[in-house]
Amino acid sequence: MTKKIQPADRILVLDFGSQYTQLIARRIRESHVYCEIHPYNMKIDEIEAFNPQGIIFSGGPASVYQAEAPVVDLKIYELGVPILGICYGMQLMCYQLGGHVLRAKEREYGPALIQIDVPCDIFADIEPKDVRVWMSHGDRIEKVPQGFTVLAHSDNSPIAAMGDLKRHFYGVQFHPEVAHTPCGRTILDNFVFKICKSSPSWTMQSFAEMVIREVRSNVKDNHVICALSGGVDSSVVAVLLHKAIGKQLHCIFVNNGLLRKGEAESVKKIFRDNFDINLVYVDASELFLNRLKGITDPERKRKIIGNLFIEIFEKEAKKIPGATYLAQGTLYPDVIESVSFKGPSATIKTHHNVGGLPERMNLKLIEPLRELFKDEVRSLGRQLGIPERIIKRHPFPGPGLAIRIIGEVTPERLSILREADAIILEEMEASGWYDKVWQAFGVLLPVKSVGVMGDERTYEQVIAVRVVESVDAMTADWSRLPYDLLARISNRIINEVQGINRVVYDISSKPPSTIEWE
Repeated sequence: MTKKIQPADRILVLDFGSQYTQLIARRIRESHVYCEIHPYNMKIDEIEAFNPQGIIFSGGPASVYQAEAPVVDLKIYELGVPILGICYGMQLMCYQLGGHVLRAKEREYGPALIQIDVPCDIFADIEPKDVRVWMSHGDRIEKVPQGFTVLAHSDNSPIAAMGDLKRHFYGVQFHPEVAHTPCGRTILDNFVFKICKSSPSWTMQSFAEMVIREVRSNVKDNHVICALSGGVDSSVVAVLLHKAIGKQLHCIFVNNGLLRKGEAESVKKIFRDNFDINLVYVDASELFLNRLKGITDPERKRKIIGNLFIEIFEKEAKKIPGATYLAQGTLYPDVIESVSFKGPSATIKTHHNVGGLPERMNLKLIEPLRELFKDEVRSLGRQLGIPERIIKRHPFPGPGLAIRIIGEVTPERLSILREADAIILEEMEASGWYDKVWQAFGVLLPVKSVGVMGDERTYEQVIAVRVVESVDAMTADWSRLPYDLLARISNRIINEVQGINRVVYDISSKPPSTIEWE
């Protein structure tokens, strides 16, 4: 969008490659202060234009004395803005301002105890002795720059924290953003509120109001199209834009015949009846299934489904007069990845089925969620009145049940998987486990096994149940469900779903496995 409205109070995090960088932003946002992550080499004029109330240097894997070590423009220290350096960020600040950084005799990874030597704002409300923190460094500071004071030490780090109290520059050798530093939230809050003087004004209500103003200002009398899938992200985008521009929003919902049981009817009811949104419903089930006949390779399935979706979506979008914008559910982790410390990745993730459409149709992009993490999207959805069954919905792949059917996708096999999947979800919800896990679903396997039902031998198909716990889907572990819950799921599937005589439970983690089977 051409015009960007920014929150009044904001913190800038400069990323030096730490695996914990996103956690810094999340912790600050959890305290209701807006925060953005940018690469360490963000230009000084861009930093000034961002107008942060405080700047945080993240940690990172480099050493400041290495050739081509990542550094910031020295002018950043002349902006008059408080700075907090974390781990590598502290070492960089020390190095650039005239202190000495050396390789430590002993690397320090894991829990450590520090002692606070100088009471100051950054350590306000923290007991000074035996403060438990999480260390992760191989270098240490030997001498602080002129104007700095040693604020804390540990047995292995004589300078575990430092500060220039006049210029409000602080450095900590440990990671306050991780859960293993119990006082870390207090340290970050002290920096944000006591030192930077920010106010806790970042809420989902204020965000919604800001985006609504921004969308109205940019869209004006034009129209917006949105691919609605019924998932959390596209649902929140649709309702938020509807509140901003009403009937100028046109949602297109394509039923590809690969949805869960009752899903198409539920989406139509919620968005047409509850929210009165312009909804174009296209039942293309037969077309998708015809294209998938005889296809067993998972990658070919994905490409066929994605290309056909674009074909149908483009055809329907062209029927909408005045359509100038395409709305997408890009989230902040995708934006961060695209401008990461290591350089831009392939692309910012687009909707699973509309990649390439903006260019082909000469549409401008609207990405109203691009500043939000997933948990913030869910919070915004609740603020907008979206039903909990959508807000809490587990991730569902764009190609739908097609990649949970190993082998050829047929109407018969889809019917079997739909019924089994519905039972899994019903039992997960009834037991209270649905909200405790990241994802739960069934997979129809391309094998048959011998069984006995009543007095007859059977030779029927197998369902694998997959339930995983995760934070961001980058890694995942299988859920240790109670045996009685697994027994109920298995008994119901075998008794109620014709064609199934065996249920197995997937106990593989990611890595080495993936969450989905295809």
